[in-house]
Amino acid sequence: MAHSILASILFPLTLLLTHVTSARAASNSTQCPSDPYQDPRNDPCNALGYIANNTLTGVAFGVVLLIAFIQTYRIIYKGARWMLPMVVGEYIYVIGFGFRFALHYNPDSLGIYIAEYLMIVLSPCFFIAANYVLLGRLAKEIGCVDHVLLPVRRLTLIFVLSDVTTFVIQAVGASMTTSTVYNSALTGLHIFLAGLVLQLASFIFFCVIYARFLYKVHAEEQAVWMQDSKQHWNSDWRTLAAAMAISSIGILIRSCYRVAEVAQGFHGSLGSSEAAFYLGDTLPLFVAIVIYVPFWPGRFITARLAPSVNESQDALDDY
Repeated sequence: MAHSILASILFPLTLLLTHVTSARAASNSTQCPSDPYQDPRNDPCNALGYIANNTLTGVAFGVVLLIAFIQTYRIIYKGARWMLPMVVGEYIYVIGFGFRFALHYNPDSLGIYIAEYLMIVLSPCFFIAANYVLLGRLAKEIGCVDHVLLPVRRLTLIFVLSDVTTFVIQAVGASMTTSTVYNSALTGLHIFLAGLVLQLASFIFFCVIYARFLYKVHAEEQAVWMQDSKQHWNSDWRTLAAAMAISSIGILIRSCYRVAEVAQGFHGSLGSSEAAFYLGDTLPLFVAIVIYVPFWPGRFITARLAPSVNESQDALDDY
């Protein structure tokens, strides 16, 4: 599943990179300053609108890489291979921060900016996909699949396809914004924003499904709700449920930030602020993934850790 998502998303982005780079090469109207560090906010060639701070980049790079290493270890030795999309997304996220180092030394490079941007923007798609799978697994583990609004076997497919579709819309809109014709560029910006809004709406719908699931279990399955109440926290399924809620809130905050950023335009106050980027994008996503370090799903969902034909079939169902 992770490979198909990556291929579905990176293909239109490759086209986008080629289109934008060609558009820049074909236009001689943009004059880059001889010193890109003097006034980055008003530099027409600096897509960020600022010089990326290497200290902040280094902290983010190191922390996310550490989380990715820990979760890779957990998958190998603690199970929950179905959390692989999250780990894949974390490594993509790390690559994005790696490109921010390159941007610090080449702030006017459009190619580096696009590579950085697509890695940073794409990675949450994988985090979201992991939460989609986790809901189905959790519902199966406690025997409450009937309380999930959508069929568990179709839940992941429906929402992942939604993510890929909305991202393609965003890619098309972003491509159009490179046009030298103002009206076309403005239309592209609106399409790009529409893609973000649709993606946010899709995730909000998922959060509603998850909240409804927890409510139904609490209201109608008290025996299930309390079944682990005397167990240690790492054996109580409600701990994992709370961790997933926190992760979803982090992703939701980040999605709202991205919508607000693009609504202001590519050179708005949010898009041109490094502080806003770390507070609105990086910090919420950090919370969304780090919560699974102490509360690794493999600790709670243990029924399928042993390799078996059934596990392989379940993995195919999920992905």
